[in-house]
Amino acid sequence: QVQLVESGGGLVQPGGSLRLSCAASGNVFSIGAMDWYRQAPEKQRELVATITSGGNTNYADSAKGRFTISRDNAKNTVYLQMNSLKPEDTAVYYCHADRVRVSYSSTYSRPYWGQGTQVTVSS
Repeated sequence: QVQLVESGGGLVQPGGSLRLSCAASGNVFSIGAMDWYRQAPEKQRELVATITSGGNTNYADSAKGRFTISRDNAKNTVYLQMNSLKPEDTAVYYCHADRVRVSYSSTYSRPYWGQGTQVTVSS
């Protein structure tokens, strides 16, 4: 099976930075796309950024210009560098992996979610 574990969350002041990491472990051969979602209290979960295995990226308007998503395919790890953080960025951030293959001969498996890491931006 595949597990996603996020790390790097914490408490920062407005204008500060955090770097989130998400490592996929278990039976992972390849991951087509890795994403970051976030969910604030009493709000819907929203897509923040996505990156394909080829390195193509997309960002939510709220993240564009401040956040950078990247990945290390050899380590099956995705990162989210968050700069110029604002209080409205406060949320639980979730890693998501799609188009996962568990072996060379396997087809795509189901998508996977991490448990989330808390990001709090406050003075």
